Amino acid sequence: MVVSVNISAKKSVRKKRVGHCKILASHGLKGDAHAGGWHRQVSLLAEESIKRMQKLGFDVGPGDFAENITTRGIDLLSIPVGARLKIGEGIMLEVTQHGKTCHTKCAIYYQLKECIMPKEGIFARVLKGGEIKIGDEIRVFKSIIPGELK
Repeated sequence: MVVSVNISAKKSVRKKRVGHCKILASHGLKGDAHAGGWHRQVSLLAEESIKRMQKLGFDVGPGDFAENITTRGIDLLSIPVGARLKIGEGIMLEVTQHGKTCHTKCAIYYQLKECIMPKEGIFARVLKGGEIKIGDEIRVFKSIIPGELK
């Protein structure tokens, strides 16, 4: 389930929680700095990962690790690259990457001295856009079978 939708106009900063947002096909979240014509148009991070950081004493919440979509109840890292995520009534994402290499330390790292996005976040490109909002269900299709995604 979607527990937070987050965007920012700049890269490498905490994202602002917006509650809902338009996701554009082949682009990403409208108004987000990471949107564009590349393979990491949308980033996802599990609320469970954020809660682990909270238990370690960090004052963090959804969007603080620069993720676009904060999820609940899904083991994101078990989703293979190439799998598809259907969000809400019709948004379709394709998982393109697990984690990332941080070549430079971002503002989040300097504020917290720790960042979980490179290890626990996943990235996707947008196959079909639409309006995303808190509470939307997320369905995972690990293998694509013709007719399965109607």
